[in-house]
Amino acid sequence: MRDSEHVSEIDRVLQGHPTGRDTVVATSWRRCVETYGMDPTRPEPAHIVTDTQLREHQEQSERLIATARSGLRTLFKQVAGENYVLLLADAKGICVDFFGDPRFEDELRQAGLYLGSDWSEDLAGTCGVGSCIVTGEAVTIHQSDHFGLAHTPLSCTSAPIFDTCGQLVAVLDISLLRSPRPKSSQNLAMNLVKASARRVEMANLMAMTRREWVLRVSSSPEFLEVDPEAAVAIDGSGRIVGMTQGARNWMAADDGTSLIGTHIGKVLDLDVDDLPDLMRGRPAEERVLRLKDGRGLYGHAIAPQSARLPRRQPRAALPGPLSAIAGPDPAMAQLQVKAQKLAQTAIPLLLCGETGTGKETLARAIHVLGPSKRAFHAVSCASFGEAAVNRLLDAPGGTLFLRGVEDLDADGQAAALTLMDARDDVRVIASSRGPQTGSPECLGLRSDLYFRLAGMVLSIPPLRMRQDFDWLVDRLLRRSPADVRLSPGARSELAGRNWPGNIRELANVLEVAVTLADGPVIDLPDLPAALDLRTGDDDPDEDLESLLIACGWNMARAAKRLGVNRSTIMRRVRKAGLSPKH
Repeated sequence: MRDSEHVSEIDRVLQGHPTGRDTVVATSWRRCVETYGMDPTRPEPAHIVTDTQLREHQEQSERLIATARSGLRTLFKQVAGENYVLLLADAKGICVDFFGDPRFEDELRQAGLYLGSDWSEDLAGTCGVGSCIVTGEAVTIHQSDHFGLAHTPLSCTSAPIFDTCGQLVAVLDISLLRSPRPKSSQNLAMNLVKASARRVEMANLMAMTRREWVLRVSSSPEFLEVDPEAAVAIDGSGRIVGMTQGARNWMAADDGTSLIGTHIGKVLDLDVDDLPDLMRGRPAEERVLRLKDGRGLYGHAIAPQSARLPRRQPRAALPGPLSAIAGPDPAMAQLQVKAQKLAQTAIPLLLCGETGTGKETLARAIHVLGPSKRAFHAVSCASFGEAAVNRLLDAPGGTLFLRGVEDLDADGQAAALTLMDARDDVRVIASSRGPQTGSPECLGLRSDLYFRLAGMVLSIPPLRMRQDFDWLVDRLLRRSPADVRLSPGARSELAGRNWPGNIRELANVLEVAVTLADGPVIDLPDLPAALDLRTGDDDPDEDLESLLIACGWNMARAAKRLGVNRSTIMRRVRKAGLSPKH
């Protein structure tokens, strides 16, 4: 539908602002009317996704959120006094991280300046995040620049964040509920948001290319080592394997082709053997680089952080939802690979693991990687019966997560079979707190139901058996709004606990500790007392070797997890003939 009054408003904007970023505004307005059929006179409320959708977007962006959070905290401290809020949106325009003054939480939520807000242009109209996603450029959308009437009091300044291959993966936005009238009042905001986005890209490049050379460059020697403007990752053969957007802008080929895979010597008068000469030890003024067109830059090379690994068995990167469930743990790595392969199928899955090990988190990750635009229905088996079946018979197709199948009574099992017979558009994922092998007898299930549920059994190891404990702790702490860390003593104390409640218990302990800590360091007095639910029926020799590996062969830590003396552990190790394998 084309409304002449709306089009004349667009033409007025074009005539009044023929050049510069206001052309972006006018072009966006035209799209809103002609492509999306939107009405600028109708006040649209902020679009907020559901909690489930937000969680899915956050899981897919978790690596980026973790990389960006420290820099965002620093930026927020700079602008909080001016009443700015910070939003980190993913490439689809969903706000996945947020910093703002809690005193104005209701007002910010109403304006859409909050977690879960959808700022994609086709929903929100002309806005900072949406325009940034469309253009791939930093932009300020100030007050009446906004297409939506409800957003005209806002001033939003956004900058894109690109991954190491040049794909837009996020948008960093700083916004005001109310601002001075002149658009030029946001010039400082523009400089800050562009600098912060550049630093996030730099941090992401450093994190993703630890085994490659990184060449950081700057147009000024004074800022080369403290705040470089761009960076390139280079492999051992001298080929570019990643770069920041700043480097891409400086070195871009005339035909716009990607430089990934190109030898560094084709864009700089430089060979990989020259990189050691650009490390610290020489004055920055002497580390001069030349682009092929003769322009000069200053370079600082950072050597690979560890020896390069052989590439005989390359492993594809895991998709976001699965990469977020585990760190460096061999058992979890095998589980992640299986889950990735199974996600696109309709095979029913039975997830076995102790309480709190993350069964529902894994189920949601598998669901997210499956066919798009399908619903996720989570049901407790303790209350599953005819009423639940009736409710689910008309529910949208998707994934049915049956939580705790060992809680199904006879009627519940019959109801589950009835539902599965009636719905062939529902993929069933069930969970059990029972033994990790999972069998009809130990779960108390009818055999016909068991084989309908257990097309594949995936077993999640308990926390005490995992080797990625530190990774899990750091990941959970990054979710906290407070900038805190564990003292060595507190970390050691947590690593030695048995964790009967697994990751759920660990998350609760850390939340309490963050609340009790008086400063940025969580110490022993801030930790709640450990729970010990072991009984005399527990097997003290339960997979002793796996436990020792999880503890890094720290006998004292293993003894503490088992609730025995260190000498007892050593005696059992000698009796079993165990030793570390290097």
